[in-house]
Amino acid sequence: MLIGIIAGAVVAAVIVVIVLFKLMWRVAEPNEALIISGSKHRTEGVGDGLGFRIVTGRGTLVTPGIQTVRRLSLDLNEADLDVECVTSQGIPVQVKGVVIFKVGDDTVSIANAARRFLDQQKMMGARVHNVFAGHLRSIVGGLTVEEMIRDRERLTGETRAASGTEMEKLGLIIDSLQIQEILDPTGYIKNLAAPHAAAVQRDARIAAAEADRQATEAEQEAFARKAEATRNSGIQQAGYQAEMDTAAARAQQAGPLAQAASRQEVVVQETKVAELEGHRKEQQLQAEVRKPADARAYETRTAAEAERDARISAAQAQARETELRTAAEANRVRVAAQAEAEATKARGLAAAEATKATGQAEAAAAEAKGLATAEAARALGLAEAEAIKARAAALAENQEAVVAQQLAENWPEIVRAGAEAFGNVEHMVLLNGADGMGEMFAKALTMGGTGLGLARQLLSAMDGAGANGREDAARKDDATARPAKQTIPIQPDPTA
Repeated sequence: MLIGIIAGAVVAAVIVVIVLFKLMWRVAEPNEALIISGSKHRTEGVGDGLGFRIVTGRGTLVTPGIQTVRRLSLDLNEADLDVECVTSQGIPVQVKGVVIFKVGDDTVSIANAARRFLDQQKMMGARVHNVFAGHLRSIVGGLTVEEMIRDRERLTGETRAASGTEMEKLGLIIDSLQIQEILDPTGYIKNLAAPHAAAVQRDARIAAAEADRQATEAEQEAFARKAEATRNSGIQQAGYQAEMDTAAARAQQAGPLAQAASRQEVVVQETKVAELEGHRKEQQLQAEVRKPADARAYETRTAAEAERDARISAAQAQARETELRTAAEANRVRVAAQAEAEATKARGLAAAEATKATGQAEAAAAEAKGLATAEAARALGLAEAEAIKARAAALAENQEAVVAQQLAENWPEIVRAGAEAFGNVEHMVLLNGADGMGEMFAKALTMGGTGLGLARQLLSAMDGAGANGREDAARKDDATARPAKQTIPIQPDPTA
C-alpha cells in the first residue's frame, strides 16, 4: 500500500515537473529573437544593466511571473519610396524606388531594434521611408537630371551610404536599395531625349531605307532569276510538250494508218473480186445471152425455112421473149451496176477522207468495177446486136411474114385505135341500119390492110440492094451448116 502511494507520488511529481518545464521552456525560431525581461542580465558587447536578455536560435528557461518573453521578427521588410525632389537645375522630379531591410543578426542591432520597434514592428516601413526620403532630397538637390539618368548607381550608392548610420542606430541593415523610376512632370527628360530620339529615328529610317533598298535589289534579282528559271522551264516544257504531241500524233496516226493499210488490202482484194466477178458476168453473158441468142437465131432461121408461116410466129414470139429476157437481164445488170457504182462512190468518199492511199485504192477499185460494168454493158450490147441481127435476118428473109406477125400481135391495138374514132361521136345517124354500121367498121379495119401495104413499101425502100447481099450471105452460111430445106411461101390472109 505504501509502495503504491510512493509510486503515485513519484508519478505526480514527474508530471508536475514536466508541466512546469513546458511552461518555463521557450525556443527561439530561426527568423526571430526572444527578448526576455524581468531580471538583470549581462550581455556581451552591450554593457551592464540592460534589464533584458536576448536569445536567438536556441531554447531557454523562463521563470513565469518573474520574467516576460516577447518575440522580435528577423524577417525581411520592404518599404516603397515615392519622393518629390528638386535637382540642382531647379527641375522638380519624382523618384520612385524600393528598400529591402531587416533587423541585424548581431546582439547590438537586435537590442537597438527591440528598444525602438518591439511594440511597433509594423511601423518599420514608414520610419525607413522617412529616413530615405530626407537623404534622397538632399542627394538629388546636388545632382543634375543628366547625372541622375546616366549614373543611377551613384544616386543609389550615395543614398545608401548616407542612410547607413541612421539605419544602424535603428538596429536595421539594408539588404537592397533600387531606384526604379525617375519621373519628370515638366517634360525636361522627354525634351532631353528628343534629339537623341530624332537621331535614332533618323538612323532607323536610314537603316530601314537601306535595308528596303537591299531587300528590293535582292527581290528584283530573285525575280529576275525566277523569271529566267520560269523561261527556261517553259522552254523545256514546250519542248517536252512538242515531243509528247509528236508522239501522241504518231500514236493517233498509227491506228488510222494501220486501218488504211488493212482497208487498202481489203480494197485490193475487193478489186480482184470485182475483176473476177466482171469476168464471170462476161462469161455468163456469153453463155446465157450471146450463145442462146445465136442458137435462137439459128433455130429461127431453120424454122422459118421449114414452116415459114407457123415458125415465123414462133420465131417472133421467141424473139420477143428473148428481147424481154435480155431487157430484164440488162435492167438487172444496170441496177446492179448502179448499186455497185453507189457502193464504190460511198467507199471512195470514205476512203478519200481517211488517206490518199485509200482514195487511190478506191479509185482503182471503182475503175476496175467500171471496166467490169463496161464489159457487161458491152456484152449486153453484143447480145442485143445479135438479137437485132437475128431479127434483121428474119426480116430480110420474109418481110411480109414479119410484118404480118407484128400486125397479128398488135391487131387488138389496131382495132382499138380504129374504134377510138367512134369514141368521141355523141350522135351517129345510120341510113341503112346494121349494114351501115358494118360498112363503117369494115372501112376502119381496111385501114389495117392499107397500113400493111405502106409498111411493105417502106421495108422495100430501106433494104434496097443491101438486103439481097445479106440474104445471099445468110443462105450460104445456112447451106454450109445444114442441108437445104424446101421453102413454102405463105400467102397473106386476104381478110387482113
